[in-house]
Amino acid sequence: MQFSGGSADEVNESDSSSGLSMENPTIVYLNSDSLLTKYDYIKDQQEALKANAEKLNAEFTNRAQGLQSEINNYQKNGNNMTIGQARAVEEDLMKKQQNLKLYEQSLSQQLMGEENKISQELYEKVSTFLRKYGEENELQLVVKYNQGSDILYANGDMDITNKVIEGLNAEYNNVQEDAESDSTSVE
Repeated sequence: MQFSGGSADEVNESDSSSGLSMENPTIVYLNSDSLLTKYDYIKDQQEALKANAEKLNAEFTNRAQGLQSEINNYQKNGNNMTIGQARAVEEDLMKKQQNLKLYEQSLSQQLMGEENKISQELYEKVSTFLRKYGEENELQLVVKYNQGSDILYANGDMDITNKVIEGLNAEYNNVQEDAESDSTSVE
């Protein structure tokens, strides 16, 4: 008001003529922590990731146990070998240990890649849904709210978390049902 030179009434009139209304906020927030715990897609992806991690961990454990068995055999039978044979076995075991470490690193990178892929897919799904939801509900801004965000307070009327979760779950469940009906019709 001070900078425009107009009265408070003129400023309020200009706000309402621009389409902004204080009665119906066009800025809303989404609680990201709730989204992560209640969105079925995330639950399913986390279960699949956990199952894959367990499978990869079992494979690694089997390889590590096999190597440990070879080391134990060498330690038991090393006295019966010539110096040349012992060195050859030691070099072979060292290479296998290095390969096991590289395998462990590749498994870790593989899991990180899968987590990144899920995060990217989540971002795309939520962003796409929010664009459509925002247009349908004439929203101008949706902000993410969680404990670490810059938002210290927001009126509960501005919280669209439950509506977004319901909409996202409905879309995800429809896709799942379509996929199931496609797979049963092929059989």
